[in-house]
Amino acid sequence: MLVADAHGQHSAIPRGAATGSPGGDPNHATWCRHTSASLLVQANADPEVQADLEAFFTRLAPESRGLYRQEEEGLDNMPAHLRAALTQVQISIPVENARPVFGTFQALYVFEHRAGDHERELVLHLSGVP
Repeated sequence: MLVADAHGQHSAIPRGAATGSPGGDPNHATWCRHTSASLLVQANADPEVQADLEAFFTRLAPESRGLYRQEEEGLDNMPAHLRAALTQVQISIPVENARPVFGTFQALYVFEHRAGDHERELVLHLSGVP
């Protein structure tokens, strides 16, 4: 269980985290069980990248009264669904030597699209383990 504290990206798998058992070349799939959050593989070296991504999606799907028909769950709810629809809720990452294979400055993030704290569940699936 991950608690995402409002808008933005939150690390889903710490860089270098062990995954699976040594040997073989398995594949690690991560599934986000929510329709108002998503998953991203993004740069982790410069926090300005994450801030710019958040600002871009805020401009793309703003939170504004009267802009969307669905407002029952708050002004942030429908924009969160739109942002999640434009990103992805499932990501597959190759695993080598029991570690996820990321680029030099990459990490997996839960991209929280709602305001406020939300508990987010991720389902992890490891396939191809001998």
